[in-house]
Amino acid sequence: MLASEPPFNVVADEVAGALDGALLIGHSVGFDLAILKAEFGRAGRTWTQPRSLCTRLLSEIAQPNLQDYSLEQIAAWLGVAPGPRHSAVGDAISAGRIFLALVPKLRARGIRTLAEAELATGKLTRLLDDHARAGWVVPVRAPLVGVEPKQGRDDLYPYRNRVRAVMRTPVVAEAATKLDDALNRMIEARISSLLVVSAPEAGSLRPRATGIVTERDIVRALAVRGADALGMPIGPLASRPLLTVQADAFAYRAIARMSRLQIRHLGVVDDDGVVAGVVSARDLLRLRAREAIWLGDEIEEAENVAGLARAWAKVPGVTAALRREGISGREVAALISEELCALTSRAAVLAAARMAASGNGEAPCRYAVAVLGSAGRGESLLALDQDNAVIYAEDSADAERWFAAFGQNLADILHDAGVPYCNGGVMASNPQWRGSLATWRGRVAGWIAAARPEDLLSVDIFFDLRGVHGDYELANTLWREAFDQAAGQAGFAKLLAEAAGRSAPAVGLFGRLITANGRINLKMAGLFAVVTAARVLAIRHHVAERATPARLERLRGLHVGGDQDLEALRDAHEILLNFILDQQVDDIDHGLPASNSVAIKPLSAGARDRLRSALKAVRHVDTLSRDLLFRD
Repeated sequence: MLASEPPFNVVADEVAGALDGALLIGHSVGFDLAILKAEFGRAGRTWTQPRSLCTRLLSEIAQPNLQDYSLEQIAAWLGVAPGPRHSAVGDAISAGRIFLALVPKLRARGIRTLAEAELATGKLTRLLDDHARAGWVVPVRAPLVGVEPKQGRDDLYPYRNRVRAVMRTPVVAEAATKLDDALNRMIEARISSLLVVSAPEAGSLRPRATGIVTERDIVRALAVRGADALGMPIGPLASRPLLTVQADAFAYRAIARMSRLQIRHLGVVDDDGVVAGVVSARDLLRLRAREAIWLGDEIEEAENVAGLARAWAKVPGVTAALRREGISGREVAALISEELCALTSRAAVLAAARMAASGNGEAPCRYAVAVLGSAGRGESLLALDQDNAVIYAEDSADAERWFAAFGQNLADILHDAGVPYCNGGVMASNPQWRGSLATWRGRVAGWIAAARPEDLLSVDIFFDLRGVHGDYELANTLWREAFDQAAGQAGFAKLLAEAAGRSAPAVGLFGRLITANGRINLKMAGLFAVVTAARVLAIRHHVAERATPARLERLRGLHVGGDQDLEALRDAHEILLNFILDQQVDDIDHGLPASNSVAIKPLSAGARDRLRSALKAVRHVDTLSRDLLFRD
């Protein structure tokens, strides 16, 4: 079969190119690695061992009690049709099919990432010793392949600043406006686009932006029609629909979206989906970051769950790169939240498509998908799960049936993409976390009237709610109304604090750090207390903010509590985020599941002092919070 094929040295470049940056998967892959190493050496070429996974080893992890681990036996166990035996292509097809079938079984055993799979296989020392004795190359893990910055520190601007900071106030014109008038407006305002608006919808006083006319559109019309074009209405020239980005999105998302769509202007919408500005490529040129957009628009492009998973898998590497560049944990957490919100939005699109494909049709009414908890606050870390809800406009049995199925699809898609189900059930698949606007209003009223903290479990994160898909106004209306109803309700805020529980002390006598197995769970020892205090005080004193720092700052402005106490909590919040994120990056790199527990021994003396100071600042936050709840 190979007699007429070229020798290895002729195809070595092609093989090296295929392996470069790739993950090599094979059955007893140590044998394949040994052959490749020998052939590269024989050809006088440099051999760089690729990252690899062995389906033989993974199968033993997934099912330790199989009679044997031949390709045929594993394929039979998994119900996989094997490829043609005893040929390179056939065996590779079998190994590929087996790997795909193993993924959900490995996930059930807590192995969700490449590094976790490498760590697990590395513990099978007996089998690896057999590899070595046979002369095979032992599959070894490589360091985390992160995302390295490509330019200087100025290129981090898009990851630290929001679109709101670079957008321009929109100049609008009706579709019937003549081209010469539109051109004069653009020259006077020194802008490169006009938003084309139509009459307001029923019940609204605001006109709707339906499209955009740019300087390029005008130049094109003049090139085709000459001076006659100046008397034309701009409506036919407009690009529709108006493509948009959220005002609070990071600037890198606008850059990536323009690049993907090959456009130079985007409308900018506020929390209610209303166009609040325009951002152009020219506005973003000074960011000098086109090559440094590590997180692009892949989530919005994803056509299926696998695409979502690939995009989401980039987040830990980008997190590591940004932390190495000195970006604060608070800023990185906001970026993780941004991606999680985008992921949830795209998952909702895919969930609706599943509903249509299964014969359930389109949504029966307007609705919004919202995130809660850390994602809503913009404070997500790498150890996260789902917290989402659905609010829909019409209260009917048909609507509830449709959104029940939709909510389950949403939860399943997010789980398969890498965001696990919420252990506390805070998901739209749970009837308690979906409902009509009227139903939600009734729930809020019931919560505020509650008499026991056990009746308010998980209710606190509702006040972090942020709409991410659909009719944003539904979500934001509900959130604002809840703050309005809870304002001044000190008893309700106190019950919320009691339902959340108390923090676990982490600093003992003489400033000794209290550890368990060498680690401190900084979420339970400090971060949770700061977040809870800021939230319940914001609810009590009608501070309609989501982010913890913004809540603390607004409370300072209202003179609720001493400036020094609130500033210390704000600082502690950032310090704890830094420590947790750095530990999560390190754990993922070593194949460990990300958690909120930080190892103390590797920390320098200075780092321990900073951590100790932050934990001391949080030590009395429960008492401080109770005192401030009843202060007018």
